Amino acid sequence: MSGFQAGGKVPFQLVAEAVVEELPLEWSTRLKIDYLGNSSDSSEEDSGADVVQGLSRSPKTVPPKYFYDDRGSQLFEQICDLPEYYLTRTETEILQQYAGAIAQHTGACELVELGSGSSTKTRLLLEAYQAQDHPLCYRPIDVSAGILESSAQSLLQTYDHLKIHALVGTYEQALQTLSDGYLPQRMICFLGSSLGNLSQDECDRFFNQVRLALRSGGYFLLGVDLHKSTAQLEAAYNDSQGVTAAFNLNMLQHLNQRFDGNFDVAQFEHFAFYNTELQQIEMHLRSLKSQTIDLKALNLTINMAAGETIRSEISRKFDVATLRSQLESKGIDSVQVWMDTHQWFGLLLGEYRP
Repeated sequence: MSGFQAGGKVPFQLVAEAVVEELPLEWSTRLKIDYLGNSSDSSEEDSGADVVQGLSRSPKTVPPKYFYDDRGSQLFEQICDLPEYYLTRTETEILQQYAGAIAQHTGACELVELGSGSSTKTRLLLEAYQAQDHPLCYRPIDVSAGILESSAQSLLQTYDHLKIHALVGTYEQALQTLSDGYLPQRMICFLGSSLGNLSQDECDRFFNQVRLALRSGGYFLLGVDLHKSTAQLEAAYNDSQGVTAAFNLNMLQHLNQRFDGNFDVAQFEHFAFYNTELQQIEMHLRSLKSQTIDLKALNLTINMAAGETIRSEISRKFDVATLRSQLESKGIDSVQVWMDTHQWFGLLLGEYRP
């Protein structure tokens, strides 16, 4: 669409030659992929400093971003289809019912999605904006280049007028490097209750980053998992098919590959439970024996006792009223909150009004 290059933006061009070769010629003007982690100014986190810090403390931790190599992203997509994993189904149901209302309220805006994965739920928003004759501009952000590239190709095939500017990198990198935008306004989407992976302090910093990435009148669409029974929560993270366990253990393979490590995955097991005091699911990798692990690229050696764990993820559960108050303290006013009939999941639309 001609309106897509408002403000003198240059036409879209593809960055990665390998991707160019796979795309039909007519798509090459509608897709750009930037690889933030490969730039000369990569953040300290990309050096593995966060892994060293986490594995050197007690108890040991690894940031959940290390779940998401290409294999990890594929496994997470499988998790979303599991019968025990209610989160994706309930959020999808809410979007199916209210995507049109979201598009009507925001009007034309570019969709910036943090942790986009296969962009399955985003299609519901794209359909709603297309039905209201709004231009389609999508800014997917993910640490997995493979899943970004494949989902972008699928979306371009489906939507003839869609423009995509994908960013391969972390949320922090992407929010700091977002351009002024290709449409007058933007909506930052953070779906799937990924907010629960952040501690309260990290959540506060993240909301500040979102605020800085929005102009006055910009929108923030946030999906969150709400408080519910321990039995239901623990079942969602200990599925009967073992997909979540495979997803968790794959983190060790990713660390091996990325930092020249020698984790023996067979000597660890998946361990997930609901911490009632902190109101969060915790996922751990539990050592089955005393062992020593080296990560040569990080010059790091760690010793683990039998039964000792590495915490790989937290998933906090939220109260809507508290969350609205936190956002309002950042100047992001709550426009509407939608929930499923069981009130298991909430979708909040906020507007930045400094």
